[in-house]
Amino acid sequence: MAYQLDFSKFPELVSQAHENDVNEAHLTFLDGALHGQWALGGNLILVWASAENAMDLLVIPHYGLSEYAARPGNPADKVNAPDGRSNNADDVIEDVISGSKHVEQDELARFCLLLGYEPTRIELPFTPGIDVPYSMIEMLVKRYGISYVEDRAVALFDIVGFSLLSPLEQVTQLNSLAYSVNSAYSKMLSNDIDISFARTTTGDGFYIWNRDRSIQANVNLYHFMHLVLADNAIANQKSASKMTPSLRAAFHVGGHYEFYQSEGLNPTLYSYIVGDVTIELARMLERALPGQVLVGDFWVPMPDGEHGHVVKIDTVQFIEKTQETLSSLKGLTLSGDHIDSIKCYLTGDRSEANEFGVHKYTIVDKHSRLRDVYNAKINIYRADTEPIFLGRQTSDLEAFETKSIEFVVPPENLSA
Repeated sequence: MAYQLDFSKFPELVSQAHENDVNEAHLTFLDGALHGQWALGGNLILVWASAENAMDLLVIPHYGLSEYAARPGNPADKVNAPDGRSNNADDVIEDVISGSKHVEQDELARFCLLLGYEPTRIELPFTPGIDVPYSMIEMLVKRYGISYVEDRAVALFDIVGFSLLSPLEQVTQLNSLAYSVNSAYSKMLSNDIDISFARTTTGDGFYIWNRDRSIQANVNLYHFMHLVLADNAIANQKSASKMTPSLRAAFHVGGHYEFYQSEGLNPTLYSYIVGDVTIELARMLERALPGQVLVGDFWVPMPDGEHGHVVKIDTVQFIEKTQETLSSLKGLTLSGDHIDSIKCYLTGDRSEANEFGVHKYTIVDKHSRLRDVYNAKINIYRADTEPIFLGRQTSDLEAFETKSIEFVVPPENLSA
């Protein structure tokens, strides 16, 4: 039976089709043509350019980018780079996978020449950008290639002692964690907080990220992590059988590759991620104590309301920014009790000069590599009931193995 797009699995695509009065037969035809070029995962579709009743694609074997990166003499010096753009192999690969899949014809020609492949033309029964919006074409093309995202927040939840559990206990605890994730998602949506989360299992937990790549998406994911941990903590309090998992968690912002695995003979509906940010999270949690919440050492873009542009802020400043937006979670209900307030902060203590600062810890992973982390605390105060305390205080970190500890003074203390 020939492959055909199942629209029931793409509600966002159907919604846009209705909004833009798009003929679904056009989408079916296009996806079938892309599926043929994908060749069951043997090829990647990197970029595309529109033409009248047609589109041109850069299609390469799945190993093509690695071969290009390792090629000793690529033809970079023979190709003109527009706008002073570099023709260095690493820069070209970053350009072709980190930006929009939709490029102009001259840029497509440049990429084809550099990578050594001819463009592939697909004749279409419609005109791209007129009969079908570029954004909808982009949604379909992305499933057949890979992308690179530079600054995305990812959270990792890890079940403590998972390998020591029986198989039945393992699946029970994974299911409990999955429920906490779904419950937190439902609560955020009920408060009109936009988060389109994706997750992939690590075997003993989940990586979770926001499909939205906006700056606010990173902040929302941090709050989402709070609610997942809170739901789990409440379930632990109520569980008589102790089948609710004991968790440790980490949050980091960094780069990663995004791809769609094969599921049967088709690419999956949702993407998977792998890269620096997932590796950092895994290494961070190797040293984390039960119940501990770690935050990575990162720089992330954030809008500067005073000057009207985007600036890079560090981990300490990011956590302060998230504290400013916590009012959006007030009124949410946890186990029948309304949230009065939430406080999230990085732990530390006072210096000899009586300045409060946070501690930045340097840990050594199993590969003897150093990485810097912060210890986080989250306090959730509810009406007419005891608060929920997540994470560990500085005084509770005696068993936390570190190579060194640095005292970091928050910006407001520096200016005081």
